[in-house]
Amino acid sequence: MAYTNLAYLHNITGGDPQTIREIIDLFIEQVPEFITNLNNHLNENNFIELGKEAHKAKSSVMIMGMDDLGHDLKSLQIATINKTKEDTYAEHVSRFEVQCQIAVEELKLELLKLK
Repeated sequence: MAYTNLAYLHNITGGDPQTIREIIDLFIEQVPEFITNLNNHLNENNFIELGKEAHKAKSSVMIMGMDDLGHDLKSLQIATINKTKEDTYAEHVSRFEVQCQIAVEELKLELLKLK
């Protein structure tokens, strides 16, 4: 199952391979930082910052066509704002981590096609 769909990225870049490559590289670079920050905020029960990090990560995953994960991050963000469903936060973070690690591998293959 592919987690990424680069149709939106191709659309907003006009299909320019250099721009697509730069945006994919940026995403690949950001993922470990997002994972670290989300896990740190979760482990420290710093739910306000967890929600803020989910918001930042949401934009990045949406550009990569990861709409389901983007909606999941939005749910996490809203839950942290409303201080509800704390028992689901770890599940959201775990899902983000797993799906983004797979997405990074997909995107590395995509980069090979662009060269």
